[in-house]
Amino acid sequence: MTTQAPLSNENLAFDPDALRQKYQLERDRRLRPDGAEQYLEMSGQWAAYAESDPYADTIIERAPITDEVNVVIIGGGFSGLLASARMMEAGIDGFHIVEAGSDFGGTWYWNRYPGAQCDIESYCYLPLLEELNYMPKEKYSFGTEIFEHSKRIGRHYGLYERTWFQTRVRSLDWDDTLKRWHISTNRGDDIRARFVVMALGTASRPKLPGIPGIDEFQGHSFHTSRWDYAYTGGDSDGGMTNLSDKRVAIIGTGATAIQCVPRVAQCAKHLYVFQRTPSSVDLRGNKPTDPDWWASLKDQPGWQKARRDNFGAVLAGMPVEEDLVADGWTDVSRRLRSMIFSTEKQLTPQQMAELAEIADFEKMEEIRHRVASTVTDDEVAECLKPYYRQFCKRPTFNDEFLPCFNQDNVTLVDVSETRGVERINATGICTGGKQYDVDCIIYASGFEITTRFERRIGFAINGRDGVSLYDHWRDGLKTLHGFSTRGFPNWFYIGNSQNAFSANMTHMFDSQAEHIAYIIAETQRRGGTTVEPSPEGEDAWVKHFTGMQMGNQDFQIACTPGYYNNEGAPMGSIAGGAYLPGINHFNNVLEDWRAEGSMDGLEIDRP
Repeated sequence: MTTQAPLSNENLAFDPDALRQKYQLERDRRLRPDGAEQYLEMSGQWAAYAESDPYADTIIERAPITDEVNVVIIGGGFSGLLASARMMEAGIDGFHIVEAGSDFGGTWYWNRYPGAQCDIESYCYLPLLEELNYMPKEKYSFGTEIFEHSKRIGRHYGLYERTWFQTRVRSLDWDDTLKRWHISTNRGDDIRARFVVMALGTASRPKLPGIPGIDEFQGHSFHTSRWDYAYTGGDSDGGMTNLSDKRVAIIGTGATAIQCVPRVAQCAKHLYVFQRTPSSVDLRGNKPTDPDWWASLKDQPGWQKARRDNFGAVLAGMPVEEDLVADGWTDVSRRLRSMIFSTEKQLTPQQMAELAEIADFEKMEEIRHRVASTVTDDEVAECLKPYYRQFCKRPTFNDEFLPCFNQDNVTLVDVSETRGVERINATGICTGGKQYDVDCIIYASGFEITTRFERRIGFAINGRDGVSLYDHWRDGLKTLHGFSTRGFPNWFYIGNSQNAFSANMTHMFDSQAEHIAYIIAETQRRGGTTVEPSPEGEDAWVKHFTGMQMGNQDFQIACTPGYYNNEGAPMGSIAGGAYLPGINHFNNVLEDWRAEGSMDGLEIDRP
């Protein structure tokens, strides 16, 4: 067997081998033996960080509910709102929503930190734009507009009357006699539901860094998802005048910090930003929506789905006539396609992988050059340069973050050498042999996204014979299409593993909501009492899914630690993860499955 020689490195402005070594070095110096366990679960003494609601105008008083309903959707963010809309279209009635917040919005209800903005263009991200005939104000919407759109969906579909707000699920228990789920809540409810759809999203439960002494700090502190405007003053646009005499620390430099750091820097007496791993910060380039362009879409029914599919295709490396979104997300894919079309050679898979790496190197070199050309202090600039593949961490897009490090009142504290902040004490933060006394600590430490499933959910789920879902999945996920699992009848989860992941979360939520609504509607239409995967259907899907994971596992292991790769230790079983051919391919699989009509891989039990 003959193999083609590796592609030439001639004419490159960088040394690929040197970058590979640098990436490996930066990864290794950030690895921690405790992995994802370095973060504190927000339970017990930390529960207030996750369960308090600083945005509630009033506390809703009501008696405990004891009722039987057809469907309960857990979560009132975009995944829950989309599940509701698609169920109504499928003719499913008798459904209710349980939502912990005081209104709809999910992550956009909780994340009202200053500068909050979506990094996916609004025409793809904001769901149901055609149905509601709503024109986003800008290409990239700010959090206030997204929250208002969530409420708009709730009003349009009459969902306020169906929703129990300020209510947190504490456990789900299957009753095989009643063929229903008992749903217990913090309100003392016993809701008996035929079907349960978990629509918790992927960023619903915040986490805290497990820094020694975190409970010793005598100043003020909060998590970015519970921004304390009573302390800072101002609102999500800024104007936090109460910070004018305050020394503030922000711990974390992920997507949230990229947006809130510049606003705090405008107001605080002094801001210390504690960074372990720099984010990739690309141009935002936001602009108002062109009304004429928007008006032209009315002659293109189905335009939003087409635009989402186009975005998904470009990110998956599929050929398209035009990149409709054409932003920082799709840039690497455009570069790669240009490289492929510039050669007449038949490329091997190895050479394709080399080209993808070169395209990635080029993009990240530009990101690092942007840092160097923006930040005037060379030492600070070097600390802000990301050395890893672009999709090792979620890329960010912001035009204000890097310049704020040229301000005299902003100090970057690099904690990569100590793999994080070493200690918090009564007056501030001690790390790298220095003490930073502060009045306020703001934790921009993110959410439980790829940690243990039990941590992410935060309540018990017990199926047939009282078996815990967490025990059932202890050695790896077992699902059909990622939505349901045997032994847990009539239970579905939007946004789980073993199905498609998309950078555009609402595309993923919408297609999954449509599929789950179809299964519930068909089960009822066919006279079924319960539906769950058959042993054969579940085994076949797990085998199909795990067969494509090995290459991705290698990529994730080589990445710098972060939530994408479970802090440098990808899931112990390759049964987790995402459907690698991409969201469009996965959605086609689901569409073909529905069109075939036999509900293959599912068992429907009839009375």
